[in-house]
Amino acid sequence: MGSIHLGRHGAGPLVLAVGLLALLAVLAPGFTPPLAAKEHKVFVVPAVPVDETAQDAQQAKMRAILKAQRQAFFRLVRRLAGEKAAKRLEKLSDRDIGRLLSSLSITDERTGANRYIAKIGVRFSPRKVARLLRKRGIAFVTRQARPVLVLPVWITDDGPVLWEDNPWLRAWRRHAGEHDLVPIILPAGDDIDRNTLTAQEAVDGDKAALQALQLRYGADYLLAAYARPEGENALHAAMTGRSPGGKLAFDKRYEVEQGGLDAAADLAVRRFIEVMNMKWRQKVLKREQERRAARAARRMTIVVPLNSLREWQMVRARLLTTPGVRGVDVRSLSGSRAVVRVLTTLQPQALQRSLARSGLHLESAGGQWYLRAY
Repeated sequence: MGSIHLGRHGAGPLVLAVGLLALLAVLAPGFTPPLAAKEHKVFVVPAVPVDETAQDAQQAKMRAILKAQRQAFFRLVRRLAGEKAAKRLEKLSDRDIGRLLSSLSITDERTGANRYIAKIGVRFSPRKVARLLRKRGIAFVTRQARPVLVLPVWITDDGPVLWEDNPWLRAWRRHAGEHDLVPIILPAGDDIDRNTLTAQEAVDGDKAALQALQLRYGADYLLAAYARPEGENALHAAMTGRSPGGKLAFDKRYEVEQGGLDAAADLAVRRFIEVMNMKWRQKVLKREQERRAARAARRMTIVVPLNSLREWQMVRARLLTTPGVRGVDVRSLSGSRAVVRVLTTLQPQALQRSLARSGLHLESAGGQWYLRAY
């Protein structure tokens, strides 16, 4: 089994050994339609922290709620549709956003004479949000992937840290959860976890120990995330392997102006989650596009006059590589002609133009389509 080496401060980028890929193997992830309840989870933005002041505590609370609603809404839009979609909706008023809400939950509430501190969870109406996005012509995804178990390993000069004082794990716990498009499971770090996997086994890629941990949490995917501090306000983070949306490859330094390592870790975790969501979103949208194209495809019976079978091989090769042609079914074939059923997503005129770029001429005569090579 391979190992991972993270260079000491100033030693350059993280180097992930090829053997680590085995560590991040998945257990036969299928693609199955999720339950409606799972889709509703993605419309929840939990625990938005607020700290507002005003003339009195009541005004501070109202200001905090409006701020939390707005922050939660744009987190939701980034989750479902990406950063560009969020920018397109920046001019929505607080009142417009308020109409999209389903409920609020408030925890860790503290008030003073003119100050309000709390964590506010916001649940949005799936129907209202979906209607808004469709009205604006924004493609979005609400289907959740199968969960991913993330194993955050903190690398120090004294060795790797997994279950003990691990600021990297704490950062993941602040941001990861069940509400993203790619739900994230984090290990509890209890005695069972400690007896199942050590930090060094995680770094070495102990396949048996890692699979045992993965089976304990019933996760379809396991991703190991590594981070090493670089000074007081920066860290170097790496993650590689397969996620529900496809292959991931992170190896980057994250630095903040203030807030120390906790803030830098928060930045890195948020970025990792954004990319996992993005990849899953792209995968789902691509499949939906392919399904729509397949439903819209038409079948055309076409006669191909031939001088030889060798000519047919050339025509067939060009036909199969023509954009808009999804399949070719040969109905009959002789030395003088072929009769084929072509599956295409294009209307006849568009198909003629596409075939012309492939060196093929399609024409209609006597109610029959004919195809010839130039």
